[in-house]
Amino acid sequence: MNLYVLVEGVRTEMLVYPRWFDHLLPGFTRADNAYDVTDNQYFLFSGEGYPSMLDNHLRNAIAEVNDTGRYRYLLLCMDAEEQSVQERKEEVLAFMADRSIQLAPPAELMLIIQNRCIETWFLGNNKVFKRNPQDVELQKFIHFFNVSKSDPEQMGYMSGYQTHARFHEAYLKRMLAERSLTYSKSNPRAVTDSAYLNELITRADESGHLPTFAAFLACCRKAQAER
Repeated sequence: MNLYVLVEGVRTEMLVYPRWFDHLLPGFTRADNAYDVTDNQYFLFSGEGYPSMLDNHLRNAIAEVNDTGRYRYLLLCMDAEEQSVQERKEEVLAFMADRSIQLAPPAELMLIIQNRCIETWFLGNNKVFKRNPQDVELQKFIHFFNVSKSDPEQMGYMSGYQTHARFHEAYLKRMLAERSLTYSKSNPRAVTDSAYLNELITRADESGHLPTFAAFLACCRKAQAER
């Protein structure tokens, strides 16, 4: 059983997902080429941002899945950003329908919308979250929205940050800095280890928070069960 994984991000997801798959998909290995998969492998490719992910890479990914006949699932991971999860899903499905792009059975599409972005998921680690931070800006963030008590996926953004993604990333960086951890899109190492991931899994499983992360977990668990 093989997975074709198409992610939106050029940097973060390409670094985080392989580390997470080591823990979530034990027994799977990463293939270097879409046409070289054998069994129990995944191929990971970046869609190089939005909208090129749809305009170019989704069409090509589906063609490769259909050509090889070796993939059970195409896992498409992208940010909701300023849209709702449902709006982004409908946009993807409409794009495929308008261009008559279909996956050939038995391949199926697993569509994961990171709400609002992958940094939103990272904010769900309650063990890293410090309840009495020294950073004044982080104190303001927590007063605006306490991500340890409320679902990070429901958080808006403060004035001056322009988008959800920019604010959520700023919040994450300051939250991690309180623990002497650094984060950047090109170096997300702080959030990739199994301990960090397990805290997110616990949060999603026990609280009902991070529903789009929970959907991603469900996809991985389904793939692992079919291995």
